[in-house]
Order: sequence, then C-alpha cells, then structure tokens
Amino acid sequence: MICILLADDQTIFRQGLAALLTLEEDFEIVGQAENGREAINLTASLQPDVVLMDVQMPICNGVEATREISQRFPSTKILVLTTFDDDEYIWTSLQAGASGYLLKRTPAEQMAISIRSVYKGYGQLGPTIAPKVFAQVKPPASNPVQWQEFLSRRELDVLKLVGQGKSNQEIASTLHLSEGTVKNYVTRILSSLSQFGVRDRVQAALWAAQNLDLA
Repeated sequence: MICILLADDQTIFRQGLAALLTLEEDFEIVGQAENGREAINLTASLQPDVVLMDVQMPICNGVEATREISQRFPSTKILVLTTFDDDEYIWTSLQAGASGYLLKRTPAEQMAISIRSVYKGYGQLGPTIAPKVFAQVKPPASNPVQWQEFLSRRELDVLKLVGQGKSNQEIASTLHLSEGTVKNYVTRILSSLSQFGVRDRVQAALWAAQNLDLA
C-alpha cells in the first residue's frame, strides 16, 4: 500500500483528487494539508510514502516545503502537482528535492502511474515539462568531474543514456543488456551520485547533462 499525503490549498480540488486516488487499490490517502507548513508537520507525524505537492500555497509555499521535507524525511518522495509550468517553478522544485513535476491536467491514469513510479524511486516529468527542464541544463564545465573515481565505464554508458531521457527498456536495447541489469546499474549509479545530492533518476539525468558529454 502506498501512503499518500495531499498538499493543496484548493479544498475542492484536494478532496476531488483524494476521492479519485482512493479508487486505486494500492493507494491510501493518509492526510491532507492546505499549506506548506501543514504538509511538513503532517509528513513528520504520518510518514507518508509520497507527497503530492502544489507549488503556490499560503504560509509556506510548496518549494520551501519540498526542500524541508527532502532534508528531514529523505525516504518520503515528493511529486509536484500544480497548474504552473513556469521554468522557475519547475527548476526550483527539482533542485529542492522533488522527484517529479506534473500538471494538474494530467490524466488520472497517468497520474497514478507517476505516483507508483516515484514511490519506486524513479523520477517523473510531464510531457510538456521535460523539454523545459533539459533546455535549462548548462553544458559540461571546463573542468569536468572525474567520473572514473566513482563510476565504471558501463555505469557511465548507462548514465549518459539516462541523461538523454531514455527509459530502462531503451537503455537495455541500446546496450544489449536485460532490463534487470540496467535497473541494477541505475541503483548503483544513484548510490554513487548521492555524494552530489542526487536522490533520483531525474536529478541523475540533470547531473549527467551538467557534468558529462552526452554526445
């Protein structure tokens, strides 16, 4: 069972979303917050698996709440769900520790898939969000990270494809590996990159785009 906390200041939307998600057999709505501070407090007391976080809320906004929850409760995954697709909101939310960013117009079926994916440790970006994210990624620095110190050659190959937005299935096909093997590589990569504050697949892709030559 995936325990979910909803954080949104629009009561009607929040209650409607709760009713919709409870139709999924593996979802349980454990709490609802109407502002960022309440989301932080409820996360502390309820320990949800996933928080669906709006961006603009009173008292404490979603970005600040995401940052504090990510720092204090790293096992809780945060999926931003908002009407705003501004570049600044997207970028700051991901930097604050969000594992994904979706718009509220996302179909219910896709939203459920995204929640399960984030719960498993994968990143999730809506189809209109991903291009905005990668458009803001800076080119590799003139003094690139010495990846040889913590990544094997094969892990680097996998990470480059993650940085290009490839799925495990696509990576497996490209490198002639099984999906299970690719998943194991991704797990090891995330462990190695944790020293740089990388927590999930989305952040790993951003790190790769900023520090590696993906060509």
